[in-house]
Amino acid sequence: MFQDRTDAGLKLAAQLQKLPLENLVVLAIPRGGLPLGAIVAKTLNAPLDVALSKKIGHPFNKEYAIGAVSLNDIILNDIPSISEAYIKEETVRVREKLRKRYDQYYQNCAPLNLKGKTVIIVDDGVATGNTIKITAQMVNKSQPLQTIVAIPVAPWGAVKNMESSDYIDEVICLESPFNFYAVGQFYREFGEVSDQEAIQILEASRKMSSS
Repeated sequence: MFQDRTDAGLKLAAQLQKLPLENLVVLAIPRGGLPLGAIVAKTLNAPLDVALSKKIGHPFNKEYAIGAVSLNDIILNDIPSISEAYIKEETVRVREKLRKRYDQYYQNCAPLNLKGKTVIIVDDGVATGNTIKITAQMVNKSQPLQTIVAIPVAPWGAVKNMESSDYIDEVICLESPFNFYAVGQFYREFGEVSDQEAIQILEASRKMSSS
């Protein structure tokens, strides 16, 4: 479906160009969303920033999100038979990673001001929608004009999950395949994006938008 994240980012940017959008900020979900977010930001002539949130995986299948955590918020699916102790441990562990990323990504600058902006949240794909939902909830505290989610691929259930959020105004998803098992199955090349690569992408985009 997509050759790689660059291909997906170009196709996503082309779709977004058709919309009458102004006063934009692009927020990428690290790390995989950054290559796409940089392309979208450059195409739309918008600044790029990162959204620091991360999923909590099911104890028996870490890839299946049962919720998501930001530095200040948490959202959980109503899934029985998962202990509160596990949730607390995972929340602490995830927040430690998020604090580390915050320190890495904001060494020389502060997060962008989102008040009154049209915020476009970008990722390389979505399996459940929970991480995006908590990201939008986090963004809403900054009083944006509107929040749009833009992703290449997600199952229909995840799209409906995101559309049900009071904090998301629109979901743009290029493909919603029936046989969805994991985001990576829809990319020919889907290598992991390292923290170093993510930081380089973000810093390059910041230099471009400030020049």
